[in-house]
Order: sequence, then structure tokens, then C-alpha cells
Amino acid sequence: MEYVVAKTAGFCFGVARALEMLEKNAEDGKLYHTLGPIIHNPLVVEDLAKKGITAIDSLEDAKPGATVFVRTHGVGPDLYEEMKQKGIEYIDLTCPFVKKIHDIVKKHHEEGMRIIIIGDKNHPEVLGISGWAGSDALIVGSEDEAKAVEENKIPTCIVAQTTFNRNIYKKIIFFLKKTCKNTVVFDTICSATHKRQEEALNLARTMDVMIVLGGRNSSNTQKLYDICKEACPVSYCLESMDELGNMNALLGKRVGITAGASTPAVIIKEAINKMENQEQSFATLFEESLKTLNTGDVVTGTVIEVRPNEVIVDLQVKQDGIIPASEISDDPSVTPEQVVKAGDEIEVFVVRVNDADGNIMLSRRKLDAIETWNGVVKAYEEGTILSGKIASVVNGGVIAMYKGVKVFIPASLASDRFLSDLSELVGKEVEFKLVDMNEKRRRVVGSVKAVMLAQKNELESKFWETAAVGNTYSGVVKSLTNFGAFVDLGGVDGLVHISELSWKRIKHPSEVVSVGDTLDVYIKDINEETKKISLGFKKAEDNPWEIAKKSLEVDATVKAKIVRMLPFGAFAEILPGIDGLIHISQIANKRIAKPQDELEIGQEVETKIVDINWETKKIGLSIRALLPEEAPKAEEAAPAAEAAEEEVPVHKEELGATIGEAVEE
Repeated sequence: MEYVVAKTAGFCFGVARALEMLEKNAEDGKLYHTLGPIIHNPLVVEDLAKKGITAIDSLEDAKPGATVFVRTHGVGPDLYEEMKQKGIEYIDLTCPFVKKIHDIVKKHHEEGMRIIIIGDKNHPEVLGISGWAGSDALIVGSEDEAKAVEENKIPTCIVAQTTFNRNIYKKIIFFLKKTCKNTVVFDTICSATHKRQEEALNLARTMDVMIVLGGRNSSNTQKLYDICKEACPVSYCLESMDELGNMNALLGKRVGITAGASTPAVIIKEAINKMENQEQSFATLFEESLKTLNTGDVVTGTVIEVRPNEVIVDLQVKQDGIIPASEISDDPSVTPEQVVKAGDEIEVFVVRVNDADGNIMLSRRKLDAIETWNGVVKAYEEGTILSGKIASVVNGGVIAMYKGVKVFIPASLASDRFLSDLSELVGKEVEFKLVDMNEKRRRVVGSVKAVMLAQKNELESKFWETAAVGNTYSGVVKSLTNFGAFVDLGGVDGLVHISELSWKRIKHPSEVVSVGDTLDVYIKDINEETKKISLGFKKAEDNPWEIAKKSLEVDATVKAKIVRMLPFGAFAEILPGIDGLIHISQIANKRIAKPQDELEIGQEVETKIVDINWETKKIGLSIRALLPEEAPKAEEAAPAAEAAEEEVPVHKEELGATIGEAVEE
């Protein structure tokens, strides 16, 4: 024998909700009645009676002081008013789906519309709905009755019994729309009912035998039976498997099992046990069937199916649990398929035991949040260092995210140095230590500064153990000033003076380095008392004077660019970082009052090297040496000759001395 149990078989959301409330109230020992049997299942009604919750047919049968439960089918407004007038306390267990129909009917009836209810005219749910239309509603339960409705143009509101057969409903609607020209239709058939009927039909089409379990007075059970009988001729409608007698009729058959919305899980389990030749008492099975989950429980289940928008989990209870995709992870980019697969065991948090569709809503994200918070509390107590990304700047500081937990970091604790613009931290991963916590309000305060100072102290201790003049380091530029760059050597800062940053003259360190650059430096000097470190950065092989020695010599002709001018001459750049002096007397082959008479800044000129002093790093240049001597005019010849007799020639030695004096000036 092979059997298949429909997933949707058994208690619907409204029934499960009602029975759960009944069970809870039965524990206080008070006197309770249900106005009519809570559901159309004699076994459940009998068990409730044993626990002190008895069914009554009318309010006249209520015992003094008893509380009355309004059952899931709901009642009309007259009964609520009667209980109020008689001072009878009541607890309303009307199914939320039925309650919604009451609201629809009441609203449209008060607006003057005619009400048509598609359903069984003697069903308590339909009678209750009709009460909200002043007991004046037209009830249609078949195609023939729909065809018999007279044509009219009166505004009409159409609703349906929650457990009505959807196929028949569609046919009735077809005919009603032909005769009722001005209609508003509300499809109020419970989605769970439709799913149950649809699954039963599909199952019946593939089975040799169908068993429909439920009370004989249950409308939805009878509809399930009718649906199954049409697709599978060998179908049985049973209140319990005992009615079938021996199991011989099922041997070697493929058997499908479904159950009405008012059928407890115990009946279904009993049927399965019968097929598997297991014997358990009804009482034991019924107690097992009443085991429920509570909101806030943490449970472990098995993943049945992974869908794009949700994960279905078997929790070993009546209903399967659902984890919406949004509750899989706190990372919105993560999909269910990336987290779990069918067959995985998963621990989840119970968000809601029954949602509007009778499902158990679960969350992995909330459980992660609980576990994360517990980890945060532990980290605070133990002083553990955490890491997270700075998400935003807020008033007074920044917010760091640690696994979904917001950590406030005050501006004064966001770094080991003053930060004028906290926005530069946004998006950065930082380490911090929790320094304050309010568990009740779930607020935590962190400090990046505490971590940085601790790390710095540790690195500083290690640094001073080996620090010595001449040691080389790879450091990071931490800040710039007018006089140099501070470099982090690993817990200790050293200063590279502006004169050490380049062989050529610069006005500001930013011309050579930027904050964050990595520099290879060496210790030039250490002040043991103040712990101040002077760093060197220039490399000997990059010294432009060393380079110049290889390419420059006296009497060589070189191109030079005028870079600055003084009263006694002009300085010209020969090589990067190497300037030579063109004395005023060597600028032209005639007497000039000032260098600007012949030269301008940026001008390139041909010069001759007339002197080099490598020790003092001074070079003398001459433009005049490359120019032809200008012939004097006739009238100036005699005075010039006389002047020539008195003029003392300028020798290299004297020119060198003059250059030296000019440089010193």
C-alpha cells in the first residue's frame, strides 16, 4: 500500500486559532460554553466537553456566570446585542476572514445595496453573514438558483461563504452578472480553502482510492468529498478510520488522504498509523496534535523547499513554516538560494504562529540579530575589540555597523587625533571597543580612539626597543606642516624636515608628498628626553651635485634657464637642482646697469662654465665669453683706449671670488 497525505489537509487558520484560545482558557477552571459546536467534528467537541467547555444551542442554555465563545462561523449583530442585554460575557472567535465578510456586508447594506450570499443557506456561517444584512440577503447555493434570480438593476453586493466550492462559485457568478447589471463582487472564498480543494482534486486524479476525513456535518469536508469523488470514483468520507473497518480494501492501492478545515491532526495521524499498522490511543495522539509553537520560540526545522521569495521549513508540527526572503539575512542583496538548500537543518525564530493565511512565519534574520546582540553584550563585558564599517555621520559623532547593530562613536572617540570633517570616515572599516551600553534600550557606545591608543602604545614600546640613528623604516605620511612632514613609523611619529624632502628648493612639503604616501626614511637624530625623531629622506645617489660631477666641467658650453635675478647678476638653472651665477659683468659684451636690461626670468641662454667649486657647490657662468667683442665708436675710441690702459683684466680666480661673494649675499 502506498499513501500520500495532502499538505493542506486539516485545520485551517481560523480553526487552529480558535482551538488554541479554547485550550488556553480551559486551564483556568472557569465555566465556558461555545455557541453551537466550535467546529463540525464530534471528536473535538467531545474532548472539549471533558475539559469543561460545553456546546449550547442558544443563549437560554447558558449557565449563570459562564463565558460564551462565539465560534469561528460568526454570528449576526442581534446575538451580540442579546448577550449584551443579558450581561453574558463572551469571547469572539470568529474567523478573521469571516469577520471581513461581515464588515463588507454591513457597509454595503447600510449604503442601500442588495446583498447576495453565495453559499449553503443552512450553514451557520451564511446565517451569521446574512444577519449583517438585516437577515434580508438573497442566498444562492447552485447554478439553478443563480439562473432563477430575476433580472434587475438594483445595486448589488455579492459575497461568498469562505468554504464554498470555487468551481461552482465561478459558474454562479457567471449567471448572476447576466441578471444583476450593477454589481460589486467580493471573492471571499478563503485562499486556504481554495488551495485545499485544488490540491485534493489534483491528488484524486492520480490515486486509486481517496479518503476524505472530517465531520459529516462539515460543509467544507462534504465539498472536498464531492470534488474527490468526481476525480476518483473510489472515495470515502470518514469521521475516523474505524468506519472503514479492515484495511483489505486498500491493500496494493495508491491511497490519497485529505481532510476538511475542521479536522484535527490527530484524525489524520490516526489514519496514517492505521495504514502503517501502528496502534496509539486517541488521547495520546490528540495531545500530540495540540502541541503548538509560540511567538518568540527558537526552533530547528528542515528546509523543504527554497523559492525565490521564501523558504519552506518543516517544523514537525501541523503547519509548515515560512521564512520570507527579507527575513533570511540582514543583507538585502542576499537571496534564499545563497543561504540554504533543501534538506538543510536551520534554526529559526518564530515571528508569528498564524498569519492571515494560517502559516507560521519565521525569521533567520531576527535570530541572527539576537545572537549578534548577545555577542555584543559579551564583547562589552570582556572588552573584546570589534570591527565594523562607518555608515553615517550623526549629531555628535558617527554610526558604525556591527552585524546589523548600530554603534554610536562620539566625535572625540572616532580617532586618536582631532578630525574636523568626520565624513572622511564614512565607508571605512574601523576597529572599536565598546565603552558604554544600555541593554534595555539596546544602545551601545564605541571608541576607535581606545583601540588606536592601545595599538599605538604596543607598537611604540616595540619601536623604542630597537630604535637607533641610521635605522631605516617604511613609514606613512600622517600629516603635513609648513616645515615638514610627519611620518608614522609604526606607533611613533618622526619629522622629515622640508629641507630633507627634496634636493631642490621647495616652498611646501605638498610639492613632494601627500598624506597617505609611503616613504622609505632613516633616523637622522633622536632626542632621548623629548622622544622626538628627525628623519632623513633624500638619497645620496639622487644628489644633483653628484650627478653634475659626471656631466659638467670648466670651459663647457651649456644651456641654462634664468630663474632669478639680483643686482649683481642672474642665477640660471643648468640641471634640475643645479644653478650657476652669471655675474652682471658676464651678461653682455658691454656695460649694463642691471641684469634685467638684457635678461628676463624663464629665458634660455647659451653660457660657458668659467668656474666650478664642488666643495662649496658654486658654479660661475658667462654669456659674454661666447659673444664677440663689440667695436667702439670713433668718438669713443680715445677715451676707451685710455680706459683700457687702466682696466685690470678679470681672471678666473677673481671671478670665482666674486661669485662666492654674490652667493653669500
